[in-house]
Amino acid sequence: MKRSLLTLIAFCCTLSMFSYTVDITTLGAKGDGTTNNTALIQKAIDDCSAHNGGTVNVPPGQFLTGTLFIKSNVNLHLDFGAELLGSTDLDSYHKAFPGLKGKETPAIIFAREASNIAITGFGTINGQGAHPNFQHGNDSKGGPKRPKIIYFIGCKNVRVQDVTLRNSAYWTQDYEKCDGVVIRGVKVYSHVNWNNDGLDIDSRNVVISDCYIDCDDDALCLKSDTDTPCENVTVTNCVLKSNCNAIKFGTSSYSGFKNITILNCTIDRASEDHIRQWYNNYPWIGTTWKTAVAGIALESVDGGIIENISISNIVIRGVQTPLFIRLGDRKRTFSKQMSRINDVMISHIVARSEGKVACSITGVPGGDVKNVIINDVILITDAEVTKAEINTEVPEVIDKYPENRMFGTILPASGFYLRHVDGITFNNVRMSTLKRDERSMFYLDDVKNFIQKDCTFNNSQVTIKKK
Repeated sequence: MKRSLLTLIAFCCTLSMFSYTVDITTLGAKGDGTTNNTALIQKAIDDCSAHNGGTVNVPPGQFLTGTLFIKSNVNLHLDFGAELLGSTDLDSYHKAFPGLKGKETPAIIFAREASNIAITGFGTINGQGAHPNFQHGNDSKGGPKRPKIIYFIGCKNVRVQDVTLRNSAYWTQDYEKCDGVVIRGVKVYSHVNWNNDGLDIDSRNVVISDCYIDCDDDALCLKSDTDTPCENVTVTNCVLKSNCNAIKFGTSSYSGFKNITILNCTIDRASEDHIRQWYNNYPWIGTTWKTAVAGIALESVDGGIIENISISNIVIRGVQTPLFIRLGDRKRTFSKQMSRINDVMISHIVARSEGKVACSITGVPGGDVKNVIINDVILITDAEVTKAEINTEVPEVIDKYPENRMFGTILPASGFYLRHVDGITFNNVRMSTLKRDERSMFYLDDVKNFIQKDCTFNNSQVTIKKK
């Protein structure tokens, strides 16, 4: 009863906080798609802030804008039929200098160290990222010059609900060093530029649910790009479509990822693929159509710790590699410590892989992946591999960028390639191949405490590399 009363009080306080409303058209904003409304929309935000909070209402229409600074206790609400258009003029955007690395990154909707902020409604924010002004190439060549749609840094009590985010010029949304984030019912569609991530989280105490993400780069990407870990995150009931990784921890993994639960999600190939085209540019992968790189990718390569992870009830299709776990050392750490991955449970997975790149769980010499449990999995592979193609001399590539194909395409396992692992259990795992694949289901190299129980295969089972 006491908890329910406190929840009701908090809800009423939130309603009161956002009750003061400013419609941007009353200030002269024009929804004609060409008039720059940045100053007028910002005036509405500032007006709500001056009243100790309120709602900025965007009615139906197309409202062009540059960077908007969300302030504490302000809700930006987009009515059904409302569309905020990101300006295609780079001078319309202010630069943010986040975290510890001082990167320049502009955004359409920006907030720093604000509290009790929200973006709600069934309207759309369109980044217009296909415009020639934003075509600067891949991340290392030109990523930070392009605006994200949403970028919140160091904020508390954040809510983003029901909005549609389209056509970002860079990452679609990024929440860095925030505390208390709820993202619910958000739709993302972005296939117009390199690095079109769907949702990037580098925060703590986060709930993500009921989202639909269809994007060119990583769909759901947990990052650790600062001196604090990404922790206490729950993700549920989402549809994730990607040409890269559907669920990814990393690549930035400085402080690590702790206490993460992901459940009840479906993973599939993206609806478009006109940028990467793995099947054309990398035919040796063995795919004949668009695919994601990996369904689930857990990567700790910058000194961070991945621990206390539960991923369950996931259906995976349209991917090259259903599961990729990598502990590496790119020598970019804050603390000089070795990366760690331990206490990971993956269960109730139904997956089908396309192509020759098998699942892999790998550490490095002196750095084992530890205590992994894989339960109740159905894995179907769709690749034809002959004995002549199999390479058992797999390079270590300790400091290489982590990706499913980092060791080469033809790993010596059709199911799971395991190396530098201490403590791994496979329980009730059913693996089968649709085509002739002469690799073992498991290939073990420097693996200790390997347990398999109630597992079935339709080809040779386990190969242990001899030293």
